[in-house]
Amino acid sequence: MDPMVRLPLGVVVERREIDNPWQSHTWRAVAVIPGAPAVDGWTTLLKGPRWIRYHAATLPVVLHRAETAAYLTNLSSDQPAIYVGLRDATDGGESGFEIAPFMVTASPFEAQDYLDSSEVVIERVAMPDGVIAWVQAFVDAHHVDKPFEKRKRERLDPNELGFGRRPGDAAGSRRTRAKRP
Repeated sequence: MDPMVRLPLGVVVERREIDNPWQSHTWRAVAVIPGAPAVDGWTTLLKGPRWIRYHAATLPVVLHRAETAAYLTNLSSDQPAIYVGLRDATDGGESGFEIAPFMVTASPFEAQDYLDSSEVVIERVAMPDGVIAWVQAFVDAHHVDKPFEKRKRERLDPNELGFGRRPGDAAGSRRTRAKRP
């Protein structure tokens, strides 16, 4: 297996009407579609009385050999997830919608790194069974447990560092103490 593999995932985004005096609706990523074709614009998938779901984008989830510990952490959770990144697109985004999906990942550590920014929203969506099997096969092929190695510190001599001396007694000091009568 290659040290890096990709799988296209269609990102399903939902716009839901809400009862709130300051906000009329919310946006959330609700699902991914494995192997979805690329889309030129947002495609309506389903409609309900107060919600609508769109296939908003097709983005690649990329697995790297060096990140297998993160994927293993995700797979060992009760519900493995794909993390979808959404950002503000009100400044004239190509889609004409207020938000835009910009990334998908299977690494909870990468998702956490994005959460450090207040400019993006990370949504956790259920990882489909086929994607779970694909990620598990990649981890099985590439994961190597690294045993914990405790660092050994060198013993330091405090006298070499100047500890234990009175102020002004340091070697090379030009200050001299006045003798008391």
